[in-house]
Amino acid sequence: MSKGVAITGMGIISSIGNSVEENFYSLLHEKPAITRIENISTVHADVIKVGEIKKTNEELANELHLPADNNYSRTALIGTLAAKQAVENAGITSINEFRTGLISATSVGGMDITEKYYYDYFKDPELVRYISCHDGGDVAEKIAEELGLKGIVTTISTACSSAANSIMLGARLIKSGKLDRVIVGGTDGLAKFTINGFKTLMILSDGYNKPFDNNRKGLNLGEAAAFLVLESDEVVKKQNKKVLARVSGYGNANDAFHQTASSENGDGAYLAMKKAFEVSGLQPSEIDYINVHGTATPNNDLSEGRALLRIYQDEKVPDFSSTKPFTGHTLAAAAAIEAVYSVLAIQHGTVYPNLNFDSPMEEFNLTPQTTLKNKNIEHVLSNSFGFGGNCSTLIFSKNE
Repeated sequence: MSKGVAITGMGIISSIGNSVEENFYSLLHEKPAITRIENISTVHADVIKVGEIKKTNEELANELHLPADNNYSRTALIGTLAAKQAVENAGITSINEFRTGLISATSVGGMDITEKYYYDYFKDPELVRYISCHDGGDVAEKIAEELGLKGIVTTISTACSSAANSIMLGARLIKSGKLDRVIVGGTDGLAKFTINGFKTLMILSDGYNKPFDNNRKGLNLGEAAAFLVLESDEVVKKQNKKVLARVSGYGNANDAFHQTASSENGDGAYLAMKKAFEVSGLQPSEIDYINVHGTATPNNDLSEGRALLRIYQDEKVPDFSSTKPFTGHTLAAAAAIEAVYSVLAIQHGTVYPNLNFDSPMEEFNLTPQTTLKNKNIEHVLSNSFGFGGNCSTLIFSKNE
């Protein structure tokens, strides 16, 4: 088995908590946060349920001690908060002491600012400072600036697998000796554009999402940010760092099937998992818990379920669940918050419940874990699949 790359710090803000501890508490005590929309002025406010962080942009900016006229998008605000938490959790006091990079994932970027000023932009040239915050790269640059990071800064945007690919790239940069430490993760704030877009795709649920349930109707959108600090064994040894867990496997693939849908047989998902096992040196039977992508759309759960059955063949599929009924689907941040949840599962020996599940899907005999379960967990597999066939898998392992 590959020893993997050390995880030494984590930070997160989501609808179910403003820290790692608050998120874990909500998972343990089955406290989801799928609610009506409060922070966005939209005609869908009383109809669509989302996993919304109940803080205004002004409140988030105050926590970061930013001036009132800052040009931070919501995505940048929550991303900066999560990244700062991760750096502090890792005990880093000199961010540039080693060769350090930042890989930030996003798909929404600064859309919330763009949609606010878009029409006025053509009348008032001064608004260019806000419109320029639209692109995903601006988010990464602002996070790096707040951290004081001088090294490599880059952005990944592969839809809902973005943060998984951020973690994968960070691990590869360390394993190849290019960097000593990488801050990896993802962030996406809710915006009217996102809500309207997913409504147009007709994959939003009119109630609460029900992953892997035969009567699932679609997803609930969410917003969140999470970052992890990855460090080389040399840095860990030199600074006597506590290792939370390890990134032991990763893989990505593209089934090139459709602009938004996954292939019905889960070709991309299957290949991503297969590659992750090859990198880790683990066998599928060694996985103790699978944090499935589990968006509760008809297409995703069918595709992912079939891919899991292809991987496990005649073996029993391990305990699995989707945590999206708690947080909603947080798009580019999904793999990052679920990476945090995977590490916590390893640390505390916990399988989270797949909420809202009532009846197995008629296409196959797969039933997620529906109650909190305690067991020894050595290895967690976490799936994240995005539009355009972007499929990625991560494997997290207990530090030995």
